Amino acid sequence: MAKEKKKSGAPLGNKNAVGNDGGRPPIYDSPEEFQKKIEQYFNSLKGEFHYEEINNIKQKIWDVDPEYPTITGLTYFLGFESRSTLYEYAKKLEFSHITKKAMLRVEKSYEMQLYNPKPTGAIFALKNMDWQDKQVFDHNLPQDSEILKSAKERASHIADEE
Repeated sequence: MAKEKKKSGAPLGNKNAVGNDGGRPPIYDSPEEFQKKIEQYFNSLKGEFHYEEINNIKQKIWDVDPEYPTITGLTYFLGFESRSTLYEYAKKLEFSHITKKAMLRVEKSYEMQLYNPKPTGAIFALKNMDWQDKQVFDHNLPQDSEILKSAKERASHIADEE
């Protein structure tokens, strides 16, 4: 009698395996909860300050300096273990718009930093967001383009006149 080969995986009847497609369960079940946490992140970057009167002049004193938003900072604040998890949320239909809009807010911050005297870091970050600092020209025209049709027509008239 041959020995039965043991199958890998959860034993039969294991209720923990029922419906488990693998992987960690999602941190956010609702888009509203996700949006609220994203807003908390952006609000946390504003910094904290108070006013003090120094030499009869009211001055703003920063208790916590404001920070620029970053994709990594957003990812960490949301409780994710990697940026790829944030990108996975961008693929989920119910979270897609919220995630893409948050990442666009980060991108906008980098874009605004281009006006700083030393924008090197912002340029690097934007290049990682698929920005390019070169111009690309496509000299190929589709065969049905109006410009190409017009040029062919003119060339035909010139050939007929000769």
